[in-house]
Amino acid sequence: MTTVARESRETKVRITLTAGTGAAQVATTEPFLDHMLVALARYAGVDLVCEATGDLPHHLIEDVAITLGHAVAAFLPAGCARYGERTVPMDDALVQVVVDLGGRPYYRGPLPAPLYDHFFRSFADHARATVHVRVLRGTDRHHVVEAAFKALGLALREAFVETGAVFSTKGAVRLDVTP
Repeated sequence: MTTVARESRETKVRITLTAGTGAAQVATTEPFLDHMLVALARYAGVDLVCEATGDLPHHLIEDVAITLGHAVAAFLPAGCARYGERTVPMDDALVQVVVDLGGRPYYRGPLPAPLYDHFFRSFADHARATVHVRVLRGTDRHHVVEAAFKALGLALREAFVETGAVFSTKGAVRLDVTP
């Protein structure tokens, strides 16, 4: 289990991730964000508890992504498969997401909804993950964004698998920070 809390003058966010079945309890005051986080947890196969409040939708969505990214980085098993890829169709939308949880933050999109494109970028930066999102088809922004969250969840599910080996020619990387 991993819990990360983030608080500023603009937002208050608390996220808990647990290995599980994809159950989610989400309350962010933004119904669409709630819906996307529930879908992400379900498809990633992790249990998620998220409580968040904020002054503006932009601040709330960004800070939830930052907090979720930190939680995912802390949640990773040392010998995880690291890589995952999924393409998800949803009505008119077809979206591919590819992830590498190897500690190098990079995001390439875009999604056609600026707030959720920013969510994916903030998530990638703070999860220290490479995340590529390709919108192959789609005109309904709701469907495109939802397909992207589901594809991210399925790609994370693949990447989270404990393999017992470190998938890097460098071996395990250790970083010690002393204040």
